[in-house]
Amino acid sequence: MPSFLAAADKDIAKEAGKILKKQGLDIRVDTKVTNAEVQGDQVVVTSESKGESSEESFDKLIVCVGRRAYSEKLLGDDSGIQLTERGLIDVNDQCKTNLDGVYAIGDLVRGPMLAHKAMEEGMMAVERIHGEKAQVNYDTIINVIYTHPEIAWVGLTEQEAEAAGFEVKTGSFNLAANGRALAQSEAEGSIKVVADAKTDRLLGMHAISAGAGDIVHQGMIAMEFVSSIEDLQLMTFAHPTISEAVHEAALSADGRAIHAIQRKKRKK
Repeated sequence: MPSFLAAADKDIAKEAGKILKKQGLDIRVDTKVTNAEVQGDQVVVTSESKGESSEESFDKLIVCVGRRAYSEKLLGDDSGIQLTERGLIDVNDQCKTNLDGVYAIGDLVRGPMLAHKAMEEGMMAVERIHGEKAQVNYDTIINVIYTHPEIAWVGLTEQEAEAAGFEVKTGSFNLAANGRALAQSEAEGSIKVVADAKTDRLLGMHAISAGAGDIVHQGMIAMEFVSSIEDLQLMTFAHPTISEAVHEAALSADGRAIHAIQRKKRKK
């Protein structure tokens, strides 16, 4: 890929790159591995970047290039179940296939391959089979990258919100100004909120911090209740906690953060 963590908000991805490189990671973008060969007790890797090829030797090589649904021989040729172009089972928003009474969930269907998404889909499907009206809100599925510090987000990135036509306003807060983060030597990272400037509605929350996966659940709950940035601003967050950074990020969206010098907000 030409950029690091392309799925994440650009500000969070940029900060993540700085933190991980400081930890000693050599992160290379726009680089393609073309060959890997075991030679003695070493792995010789050939890669290509900007038209130039190079070879390097390593003690160990871990290959992680994503996942795909394993649907081979899952269904009989005469099953009648409709598949997508990618070989996934085609389902609607309630995980129902084109055949009555047949549902499919998880990694075999559209959407992110996440355990928590699959579990909720399983419960929705069973409740639907029993005549209930359950529905998974796919707009609030949380993504977590389990690095240290963690990287997590829910909802739209700033770039996605702008592409969707929203007039966007954002707020962010650096953990270097958070008392709890400083006390436990976890002061790297930040919290960012994305909102609709016209309605004040929260559209997304993004974090790189210790426990970021837990932090963004606050954004998920707020989005489920269609909360505004002002709602978060008016809440009282316990001190000292990492969660105070969520409060400060919300205040920052309107240039009102308490423990940070606010830059003049630029119009989108």
